[in-house]
Amino acid sequence: MTLDDDPLGPLDPNFASAFVRDMRRPPCQLYLISPLDVTGGFADRLARALDAGPVAAFQFRVKDMDQHAAAKLAEPLQRICADREVAFIVNDSISLAKRLSADGVHLGQDDGDAREARDVLGPSVQIGITCHDSRHLAMEAGETGADYVAFGAFYPTTTKDTTHRPEPVILSWWSTLFELPCVAIGGITPANAPPLVKAGADFLAVSGAVWNGDEEAAVKAFADILGER
Repeated sequence: MTLDDDPLGPLDPNFASAFVRDMRRPPCQLYLISPLDVTGGFADRLARALDAGPVAAFQFRVKDMDQHAAAKLAEPLQRICADREVAFIVNDSISLAKRLSADGVHLGQDDGDAREARDVLGPSVQIGITCHDSRHLAMEAGETGADYVAFGAFYPTTTKDTTHRPEPVILSWWSTLFELPCVAIGGITPANAPPLVKAGADFLAVSGAVWNGDEEAAVKAFADILGER
């Protein structure tokens, strides 16, 4: 689905040019997503990344792995995050988030909804919902109790297969109408991040831009863009 196919209809292209960020919203922050392979020396890389600059959250994202094995991989990473007061978010799995007593869970459209996650995980856990390029899905997520909504992919990405490509204006629209934070995701690098920050993103979710190279340098580069260094 594209923005033009959204049940709410197309967005006014002038919306973005008129957008001014509400100064009561916290500044945009960095949200790290793990690579699929978190074995070997990844724990050391994570520690280096988190020590390089401010990171609000880290999402543990592994695929095609039984829960026991996933939990074993997650636990040292969770400790690294806890030591640095970085929220530890589990991707896709409400049951794994519960097993780990994670700070949050991030759910795709096929992974259950916010109400189910809230019932299982309790009132204090952060629940994020992937909403692709749909304002309708984002509003539904908010109504069912999500703590943040994620839009993307804004740019081409090799981290996962994507068919949705929103324009940054969706961030402006969301930030103007709703207090709930919005996350921008998909192919974000230090070079292409500024338009998303300007459009109203509350968080930049990044993976390959950090883990496909020097994680310390990448986090520092994002910190410069976000005015946090």
